Amino acid sequence: MTTTFDRRSLLAATGIAIATGATLGLRSRRALADEKVTVRLSAPATPTDQRAVALTEVFAPAVADYINFEPHWNAELFKQGTELEAIARGNLEMSITSAQELATLIPEFSIFTAGYLHRDADHQKRVFAADFMDPMKKKVEDTLGVKLLTVMYLGRRQLNLRTEKKVMVPADLAGVKLRMPGTDAWQFLGKALGANPVPVAFTEVYTALQTGAIDGQDNPLPTDKDSKFYEVTKQIVLTSHLVDLNYLAFSKKVWDKLSPGQQAAIQLAADDCAESARQKQLTLEAQLEQFFKEQGLQVYTPDVEAFRTQVQKAYLASDLAKDWPAGMVDKINAI
Repeated sequence: MTTTFDRRSLLAATGIAIATGATLGLRSRRALADEKVTVRLSAPATPTDQRAVALTEVFAPAVADYINFEPHWNAELFKQGTELEAIARGNLEMSITSAQELATLIPEFSIFTAGYLHRDADHQKRVFAADFMDPMKKKVEDTLGVKLLTVMYLGRRQLNLRTEKKVMVPADLAGVKLRMPGTDAWQFLGKALGANPVPVAFTEVYTALQTGAIDGQDNPLPTDKDSKFYEVTKQIVLTSHLVDLNYLAFSKKVWDKLSPGQQAAIQLAADDCAESARQKQLTLEAQLEQFFKEQGLQVYTPDVEAFRTQVQKAYLASDLAKDWPAGMVDKINAI
């Protein structure tokens, strides 16, 4: 997949798709609705990822009577980041997309890339279901031709440090060299937390921790275990500063061809799928807290409210917040 992915080309493709859809006669629409549609999903996730497992074991059987569901993992159909364009062009029916990807096309979605907007997995689910999300979902449909079926929980990012000083409030991170991904958005989050963010390639994090080139890194607990960061660190601070997410995205053009009964069944299957993956990920995170303690690390919860207050204040005072819907942060916090 070598198509250039930018806002102008995607919006143009969406316009063509919508115009083409409008030319279908009522008879043709009814015929299509009665057929069993093939729905291909393309995602960069591995087949063993909790999201992939849930889609295969929960979603697929539940929709088997309504659609032919064909998942494709490891980005084998479309390169990561080009799936929304593929859906707009009618070349793909379903994908797993991120707030970061949506924000490149609809800037309002950058709010969900900020620290401490979601408190936990349940809060994340409640925010997605809230009435104030309806205009944002509608804009995705109207602008991109994509329906967001449900939100999928990826995990809470925590601080993993090689230093021994206990971290309870942002001031305790002063001078701490914290590895964060290299983009401006990630570096901003590191500063907002109170640390000195350092861009380091993920493949170099273990060695950087081992040598002291950095004092810590942030990732969900499953990543800390898989990458064996616990071998070269001394503590995990459960800041939960970013409750990471994905959205299950479905072609609006295909969705509109389905009958109300089919739509309801697919929506229920999507919600059940997301809940299954959510609960498995939460169980794994809870188990890993004990695992890290058994490895000799200090694992504790700091003053999360102090971190949340400082991080949100930093975001609201930044240029990053200029595209956020007015009052949205307060509405999210109130849930």
